[in-house]
Amino acid sequence: MSEFRPTGFQMLPGAVKNLILINALVFLAQQVLPHTGFNMEDTFALHTLQSQLYKPWQLITHLFMHADIMHIALNMLALWIFGSVLENLWGPKRFLTFYIICGLGAALCHMALLFYQNQHIINEYAVINRQSPDYFKMLKAFLEKYNMQNEGYVSEKYAEVVINDNLNIPTIGASGAVFGCLAGFGYLFPNNQLYVYGLFPIKAKWLVIIYAGIEILATVQDDPGDNVAHVAHLCGALAGLIMVYFWNKKRW
Repeated sequence: MSEFRPTGFQMLPGAVKNLILINALVFLAQQVLPHTGFNMEDTFALHTLQSQLYKPWQLITHLFMHADIMHIALNMLALWIFGSVLENLWGPKRFLTFYIICGLGAALCHMALLFYQNQHIINEYAVINRQSPDYFKMLKAFLEKYNMQNEGYVSEKYAEVVINDNLNIPTIGASGAVFGCLAGFGYLFPNNQLYVYGLFPIKAKWLVIIYAGIEILATVQDDPGDNVAHVAHLCGALAGLIMVYFWNKKRW
């Protein structure tokens, strides 16, 4: 299948419209509620299982939160472009199922990675021998490696603060679900022309491959200063591809 011209096409179908509206309202709440003393990220952003802030509902709620105006704008634009076509093709119920499963798949992969990374930090701290003559040297090296704030303090108490800071890093954004929409669109309509920045034409299949390549490269480079969940993006896209493959095989 490479073309899509349904008779009932809507530019902004119901499910996509409601998702965009909910994301916009949540983003507005993110700007307002912190001034009342309520920390939305602690409650609704996704946290690793090792964090005291983790709650099961965060697997869903984090999908409706965003870091800044550019983050939400790009995600909602992509949701509108690709999600509208998929919803028009499948209907709202199947599209919402697809969207949520892509988001959950991305979240679970990201949590698995976080668990591994944070367990490594916990284990590394646990092997520092308090009786060793090099104890403070080892502790200083540990803090220099994992201290995000670069405060320069060297103490057991501060090491625990640093560990908790790493455990409590929040993850937010609809990107995993949106990447699923992109991958699903690329699979179903590989030869449809898209225009990057409204200027440069490119077939959907090549856009998906380019984006996947960028995410894989960023994952391999593993830049400590990069706060983007690249593995979540890839897993969201993979979840989308798997679902679309089997749905298309069964002709929905």
